[in-house]
Formats: sequence, C-alpha cells, structure tokens
Amino acid sequence: MIREPVVAGQFYPADPAALLREIQSYFPSPETPFPAKALIAPHAGYMYSGPVAGAVYRAVRPAARVIVLGPNHTGRGLPLSLAPDGKWRTPLGTVEVDHDLNERLQKECPDLRQDRSAHVREHSLEVQLPFLQVLAPGFLFSGICVGTADYSALEALGHALARVIRSVEDPVLMVCSSDMNHYESAEIASRKDRMAIEKIQQVDARGLYRVVIEEDISMCGFAPAVSALTACRDLGASAGHLIRYANSGDVSGDYEKVVGYAGLVIV
Repeated sequence: MIREPVVAGQFYPADPAALLREIQSYFPSPETPFPAKALIAPHAGYMYSGPVAGAVYRAVRPAARVIVLGPNHTGRGLPLSLAPDGKWRTPLGTVEVDHDLNERLQKECPDLRQDRSAHVREHSLEVQLPFLQVLAPGFLFSGICVGTADYSALEALGHALARVIRSVEDPVLMVCSSDMNHYESAEIASRKDRMAIEKIQQVDARGLYRVVIEEDISMCGFAPAVSALTACRDLGASAGHLIRYANSGDVSGDYEKVVGYAGLVIV
C-alpha cells in the first residue's frame, strides 16, 4: 500500500521542483553537524516553520534509518499507532517503511501496533519526510503516531525505542515532530516555550511532562517528545541544543496569537 500525501499543496508545494527549491532555501550554510540521537522539528506550513525545520535538519548528521514520532491531531486510531509496512508518497517520490524496524518496535513495545487509520489524515509525520528526502535520499523510516498522554505508556515506548536502536548496527535518528505553544501572545508563548525548551535541553522527559501539564503549555507534540527524551537518556544523551526558535508572528505580523516553533538537537 502507498500512503498518499494529504497536505501537499497546503503545507508545502505540490510541485516537486518548487518543493525542492523551498527546502533548499531553508538550509543555512553547512556547519559541522551534530552526531544526534534525536531532533525536534516543527510541523506547521513551511512558510511559517520551514526556516526552523531547515536549520535543525541541517544541523544533524543524516541517517539512512529514521524513526519519526508525531502527535495525533485527528483522534483516529490506537493510542500508539505504528505506520504499516508499505510506502509514503511525497512530491519528491516515495519513502519506504522500514519493515525490520517495525518488527523490532512491535516486539519491544506490545502496546505499539500497526494502524493505518491514525496515519491516513495526520500531517505531523508527513511534513518531515521531504526534508529527510533531500538530506538522506533512500532512507527508510518507521512512523509512530502518539495519541496518549499517559506517562507510563510514553516512558515504556521510550525505553523500547532505545532497545531497538541499540539492537541494530546502522545509526538510527529519531525525529520528533512538534510545534510549541499555541495561540497566545508572543510574550506569553516565549515564556512558556522557554520552560519546555529548558527541560528538553536537560534531556529531562519527566520534567518536560510536568512543566507542560502544570504550566498549561500547548506543545502539541510533547507526548512523543517525552518518549524520545526517555530513549535519548537510555542511549547516553547528555544535552539538547536549541538551534533556532521563531513564532508565526514573524511571518503573519500578528503577535497577539502566535504558534511557537523550536528546532532542537539531542546529543
């Protein structure tokens, strides 16, 4: 089966040449890349969050195998939904799901099950793929849609991710798809986002969970970020680095109701 794109022509160009030009325009001058265990990138329309996403992707060493984790905006499917074997199409071509990683993930995390319905209309994973296609042509990926905020389930998924990554010889990059605080003033969003970013920089999964709940931070991908941070800690990560931060007001000019975007690398 091929999963067709659902936000091409909306969140990013449907024309392959235009999409490639746009992604390349977001890449800053190359610097020494981080040997990252994970990155956090936004998933809004490229005109808003593309520069942040481009900066963080440019900051990491590409990997041929990737696990992409994103939130479940649609409410469809299981709490922990694994994209089934097959291919995903973008304007830049098709990307193959990593059958081997899928099998290992399901073995290590029984609550994670293949579920097409969670992925059919979900954009948070889709918008990451064109960046990866440009940086790592031919990569394989496993996609996980996270629709639960239960800490024990997120922690268990994180430990399972780490065990799977340790079990394969090839480097595996985790990509966590998340925007930051939503629809408050730029001043409030910046303050709230700084609290969440600080916990990510400390590779503190439980701390991120607590601050998001206690401070009412509407970071849509905080749940997959908790799992990714748990895995990173198991894999020996010591720090997160903020590559770029912005908000939607930088494009729209409306700073009264913004969405925050952060690009972070976990090493």
